[in-house]
Amino acid sequence: MKLKIDEPKSSEITPEKLYFDRRRFLAAAAGFGAVALSAGRIAELLSPTTQVLAGNKLQATKSALSTTGEKLTPFQDITHYNNFYELSTDKETPAKIAGSFHPQPWAVQIDGLVNRPQKFDYDALLKLAPLEERVYRHRCVEGWSMVIPWTGFPLKVILDRVQPSAKAKYVAFTSVSRPSELPGQQRDVLNWPYKEGLRLDEAMNPLTLFTVGLYGETLPNQNGAPVRVVVPWKYGFKSAKSIVRITLTDSVPATSWNEANAHEYGFYSNVNPQVDHPRWSQAKERRIGEIFKRDTLMFNGYGNFVASMYSGMDLRRNF
Repeated sequence: MKLKIDEPKSSEITPEKLYFDRRRFLAAAAGFGAVALSAGRIAELLSPTTQVLAGNKLQATKSALSTTGEKLTPFQDITHYNNFYELSTDKETPAKIAGSFHPQPWAVQIDGLVNRPQKFDYDALLKLAPLEERVYRHRCVEGWSMVIPWTGFPLKVILDRVQPSAKAKYVAFTSVSRPSELPGQQRDVLNWPYKEGLRLDEAMNPLTLFTVGLYGETLPNQNGAPVRVVVPWKYGFKSAKSIVRITLTDSVPATSWNEANAHEYGFYSNVNPQVDHPRWSQAKERRIGEIFKRDTLMFNGYGNFVASMYSGMDLRRNF
């Protein structure tokens, strides 16, 4: 089964950052009138992304698994509207204070129910498989969405290296714990460090991406540097950031948002327009940069790849 593939123009894959910054300013001026914009807001829209640490270029081939035919979200928006509670609970602050976090050197420990537990440093991770550029829809539980060109390789590559045992059924992710560098961890918003998890077959699905970059560069701090996972058919909080440990288990792992409020955040958290969040509908979403809402797609539009994993399951009960 394949996604509909339309070969995108090169300009749609790697637009220039300055072009996008200028376009955002012109859009804002057209929508609200240049006179109505404050001097500070105009400076913000026209200024370079000074709070985004300079990324290193990555060599990657375009993947046939990319979503095509959709307009990419500008780099400026992807890197300045973030859910990263380790830095802050609002969306704009992470980009402003991300420089306090130092993602290098880095290593990821893979252990648990595996035959070959290993620890990979960052450079070793980059050599495990050829890097791919994959354009994925990104849908957050709050109702906003983006289209992001990620860089990485299938998480399955790492899991195959450590050889899961016959008892392994789930994969648990643990994010970094550095309260001195991540001020959000100095507050008890969540039970730190951040934890997430997937069923083993979800983690082995070809769409599940072990991610090291976006827009052809290494990940900015506020987007989960230096390594994260991206699970495009689930709500964004399921895609663990700044991962330091991956553990295979035989039971459902504890996850941070489920621990905080199991009534609102289930273990599966598949994008599903028919299952509302207790405090708002999930039937519609607003793409960042657009005014009007659009219909939410079942499994975020990736049903051809993932629906069979949930055959026979009650997706309202297993939300």
